[in-house]
Amino acid sequence: MTINPASEWKAGVAKAVARSLLSWFGQNARDLPWRHSRDPYGIWVSEVMLQQTQVQTVIPYWNLWMQELPTLHDLAGVAEDRLLKLWEGLGYYSRVRNLQRAARAVELQHHGRIPSQRAELLELPGVGPYTAGAIASLAFNQSEPLVDGNVARVLSRLNRVEGDPRDSGPRDQLWQLAQGLVTATGELKSVPSTPFAAGRYSALNQGLMELGATVCLPRNPTCLLCPVSTECQAYQAGEVDRFPMVRPRVKATRLCYLVAVITHSGRWLMRRRIDGEVNQGLWEFPQLEVTDDRRDAVDSAREWLGVPESQLIPLPRVRHAITRYQITLDVFMVALKRIPDAIQDGQWVTPEEAGELAVTAAHRKIAKRLIAQEN
Repeated sequence: MTINPASEWKAGVAKAVARSLLSWFGQNARDLPWRHSRDPYGIWVSEVMLQQTQVQTVIPYWNLWMQELPTLHDLAGVAEDRLLKLWEGLGYYSRVRNLQRAARAVELQHHGRIPSQRAELLELPGVGPYTAGAIASLAFNQSEPLVDGNVARVLSRLNRVEGDPRDSGPRDQLWQLAQGLVTATGELKSVPSTPFAAGRYSALNQGLMELGATVCLPRNPTCLLCPVSTECQAYQAGEVDRFPMVRPRVKATRLCYLVAVITHSGRWLMRRRIDGEVNQGLWEFPQLEVTDDRRDAVDSAREWLGVPESQLIPLPRVRHAITRYQITLDVFMVALKRIPDAIQDGQWVTPEEAGELAVTAAHRKIAKRLIAQEN
């Protein structure tokens, strides 16, 4: 294998970076609830929740999750509706489904004990290189590297790694650099202790992620506060903003829907998204995708539901954004005694019952508005 120079540490630099990171993390680690635990299950849950989600958003979710599902056995056996409700609002629901599948695999294949070795962790559903490295190092203090978005940014700047970290070449270089830091950490004769780590490898990887989350920011990094700025090639060259390379954002795709809040005897008609649909298993009001041709939404709703315009009550339009989609929902309330032919399926639920269901994010906004109006 050909090694790019950017994937190699200069003599002594890896040890210097590791030593500085360990000292810095011991003094500057944020007091986060999962850092008080040595339970690999709780650490695993936090790492999955933190993927593509900010720390402050995750904290209340993690606390509630650990109250409701305090053990891996509890997760393996919980019903899907409750599982999705606990995850409601975090998005990317495949994460929590894979987490439960992995928990069941641990129950069957490892007698309920989460493996400490990277190779065994990688065999679990939904566990990739990052998650395996995180569980092995953070929970078990194994000498394993990890690279997430924050770590990729730190390492890209430290070694001026060219290219997009999502591409295979730069990605491989970053993993090699992360492994180099782990190796250097193992060679240190002594390391400072920290109450938030199981050992030196746990502290190193947490320190890397912490540095990227609080100091080595995507924009306006606080380099003067960085413990490894003297070893940072991008900083020394005055090129911090050039690393890592970021592709231009893809233009957002617009999606438009009609939503029907159909009421009968104090209940709402809601449907559950079927397998194969985006957000499968989540609940929503009946909706219909329409083209954004500026056609009158009232006419479209009247034709869709088969009711006269006089029965339709327009509700405030809802706008919602997710990944690269800009979503517009034109919402209408209508009182009907039976389910319209164009909708066919659904279940009548009270507003209180709807509050117990895992509802898609945009439709949760609608439900909250309806409940606020009634109160």
